[in-house]
This record gives sequence, C-alpha cells and structure tokens, in this order.
Amino acid sequence: MELIYAVAIGVLAGSGVWLLLRPRTFQFIMGLSLVSYAVNLFIFGMGRLTSGRPPVVDSAVAHDPSWYADPLPQALVLTAIVIGFATTALFLVVLLASRGLTGTDHVDGRESQS
Repeated sequence: MELIYAVAIGVLAGSGVWLLLRPRTFQFIMGLSLVSYAVNLFIFGMGRLTSGRPPVVDSAVAHDPSWYADPLPQALVLTAIVIGFATTALFLVVLLASRGLTGTDHVDGRESQS
C-alpha cells in the first residue's frame, strides 16, 4: 500500500509541475492544484496510515503512541484543503478578469508568434 501511495504522490507532483510549465493560465492553476494535492497526501501519509485507531489519547490506558493515530496531520490537511479551494476560486476569478481585459489566457499576456 505504501508503494501505491508513494507512486500516487509522485504522479500528482510530476503532473502538477508539468502543468506549471505550460503557457496557459488555466493549466498553471490546475498544476498548482495538483501540487497542493500531492503535498496534502504527503503530509497525511506522515501521520502514519492507520485505520480503526482513535486519534485522541485515552487516560485510562497506557500511552503507547503506536495505539493512536496522529491527529495533527489530519487537521493540517483539512485546513490546507479548505485554503486550497478558496485560493483556486480566487485564481479562477482573476483568470476570468485577465481573460476579459487582455483577450488571451497566456501567462505573459501574448499569443506566441510561431
């Protein structure tokens, strides 16, 4: 499972970087989204991939860290997802305004002369 998880993170990050290097603004925004998803998966994976374990320490039992899931990466990823959606929406609004003003969606504002 860890291998599949690592490959998924690598594919998301690689695809995101490839899209970041594209000349169109929409592709750039989608690349930022893919890179942020890859980072979110990486942070989530650092909290140990466990299922069926409580995230809160019970004071009635011994405090062995392997019995519990780490809640911090889960909270960080949830916050990052919300912030990512908000910034993506903002970027899309700026993209539409820029497209309306310049008539193109190239990053530099000009169509290539090839």
